[in-house]
Amino acid sequence: MAEEKKQPQNKLNIELPEEIAEGVYSNLAIIAHSNSEFVVDFVRIVPNAPKAKVKSRVILTPQHAKRLLSALADNVQKYEKQFGPIGDNNQGNSGPQFPPMSFTPTAQA
Repeated sequence: MAEEKKQPQNKLNIELPEEIAEGVYSNLAIIAHSNSEFVVDFVRIVPNAPKAKVKSRVILTPQHAKRLLSALADNVQKYEKQFGPIGDNNQGNSGPQFPPMSFTPTAQA
């Protein structure tokens, strides 16, 4: 058998700055799209506060949004296999419903 030449693997060195590594807490995501991009706003809703703040905005190509959807579905499936089903508070469980019923987002891309 002839030996196959091994192709050098492309490696990507990803840097995670300390201030980004801390993360941003979000309990609501608002998604809008145009023909060329998806915009995901991560919002933090605080109880008894009259306003909610967008804490982070991520803009994706449609192709990357589809890859993210697949990766999230795969990770949720793995999580539930390890820790059990994730409850949905909007399906009859006691707990807060997000967003509040009076919440009407007007996001546009």
